[in-house]
Order: sequence, then C-alpha cells, then structure tokens
Amino acid sequence: MRRAAKIDDNQTEIVEALRQCGCSVQVLSAVGDGCPDLLIGHHRRNILMELKADKGTLTPPQELWHKGWSGQVAVVRSVDEAIAAINNAVK
Repeated sequence: MRRAAKIDDNQTEIVEALRQCGCSVQVLSAVGDGCPDLLIGHHRRNILMELKADKGTLTPPQELWHKGWSGQVAVVRSVDEAIAAINNAVK
C-alpha cells in the first residue's frame, strides 16, 4: 500500500542551493514507495538523492528501494552533503 510522502524540513533549502549551482532539480518526494526525494541533472549526469534530517534513517520501503536499485543514489542531510554528492557524481 502506498504511503503518503513526508517532506523533509531541509528539502527547500537543498533544492534552492542545488539550483543556484546550476542543477536541474525534479522533486520526487510525492512518488512515495521508497523512491528518493530528488532527481538532479548536472553536467549531463543524473543523480538521485534521498534527503534525511540530521539523525534520520531510511524507512523500510526506502531500504528496499535502495537495495533493488542498480544505479547511484546518495543519502544527504545538508546543503554541503548535497553539493559534495553532485561533485562526486561528475568526477
């Protein structure tokens, strides 16, 4: 059963910072079912991000989604971590 998506308190700040860095950002948090919160495009690469609060952990549906995904996904808790994930993905 699909659960309503919870939007993390840091989402607006992270999305704005990524857009200021020249990223395209599509918010996916409403998809639910463990899907990551953000799809980011930067330098012709796609990066998925799961946003968490400082001490937040993955929910069981998120853990299942992450285990089944054969691509890249980063779990980030701050603007600095999000920018670092973008920089690591485009190296």
